[in-house]
Amino acid sequence: MRQSAGENIMTEATESVRAFANFRVLNGEADAGERDHLIRNLAQLFSYVSDRCDDEQVAQYDEVLCQLADIVEVEAREHVAKLLAPLERAPGSVVLKLANDVIEVAASLLEFSQVLSDDDLIEIVEQRSESHRIAIASRKGLAGRVGEAIAKFGGEPSVTRLLSNARAEITYRTVDRIAQRAHESQAFAQLLRGRKDIDWAEVRAEVSTAGMSALEDIGIFSRAENPGTASRVQAVVYNRIKNQAGFSSQEWKLAWNQVKALADRRRFDLKALHRFTRFGYGHHTAAGLTMLLEVRPEIVVKWLAMQDYVAFTVAARAIGLDADLFEAVVTVLPWRDLPSRADIVNVRRRYEALSEDEASGIFDLWRSHSFRRRQEEAVA
Repeated sequence: MRQSAGENIMTEATESVRAFANFRVLNGEADAGERDHLIRNLAQLFSYVSDRCDDEQVAQYDEVLCQLADIVEVEAREHVAKLLAPLERAPGSVVLKLANDVIEVAASLLEFSQVLSDDDLIEIVEQRSESHRIAIASRKGLAGRVGEAIAKFGGEPSVTRLLSNARAEITYRTVDRIAQRAHESQAFAQLLRGRKDIDWAEVRAEVSTAGMSALEDIGIFSRAENPGTASRVQAVVYNRIKNQAGFSSQEWKLAWNQVKALADRRRFDLKALHRFTRFGYGHHTAAGLTMLLEVRPEIVVKWLAMQDYVAFTVAARAIGLDADLFEAVVTVLPWRDLPSRADIVNVRRRYEALSEDEASGIFDLWRSHSFRRRQEEAVA
């Protein structure tokens, strides 16, 4: 297959810059100005072609940018971070490296980069400065797990920023912990009261005894228990789960790029898949399974849209997932309709009845047929 002129230019530019970096700058044969100039140009080039790079090309950029980041000044690293922050697909290792850098470098990535996973952000919350936590607390659509980490490790400024961020998810665990810290700042209680998205019925049913006492002390709850709370909470939880069912193209794109970034850092494996299922990350689970199966993303998206339990059963069995992990995967995947408990039990039963050899044979046959059909379509 012939490359287009644009692809030739991109490939040649990438290779020439990479070769120059390896043989001159990285061997210490350049001054500081030359190193800064190179990393800025390389990051700028990647920002132009990121949507057309394959995994190997991204890995090449990742390697060189990481090496250059170790030998350039703060201003150059900050410039690179700002170029990478808005990209949907960016080299995973250098993004994480710069996100852990001094706050002048890290800020734009911590607030805007969609390549950083929730686990990445939680680790930074735990290990880096309060300024890093403030930047993370400012993110649009901040996940509840990350907010919980800020409530645990953050100081008054980052917790205040979290509560002031209307786009951040506030879980009952976050409310529990912040309520117990309300003595640190009068603003905490005021900001908690002002959150319109917190379901206080759920909070009442789930918080710890200490959290309940703290919420009563700051006047959010009265000490009289409402007997109808439990049934309302059950309805709230069920409706929330039901509303989360279904495939979202935006969530899929985010999950796919984050899983790719994990793979860039060689941190995507079955342990990562376990974590996705444990925390209910359905789109990440689907993206991870796509990578393990080595199939085109649209194939898995089609299975989800068609509620095709059989296809997932055969494919997962062919790569040897254990039955418990398979059940967890089926439970959290973003199906068109939320599977019932009976559906999940039946799917697992069929999974255990299917041998790995049988599944591999079926899957290989499907793969060869699919590949042949694509070749025929390309020729036509």
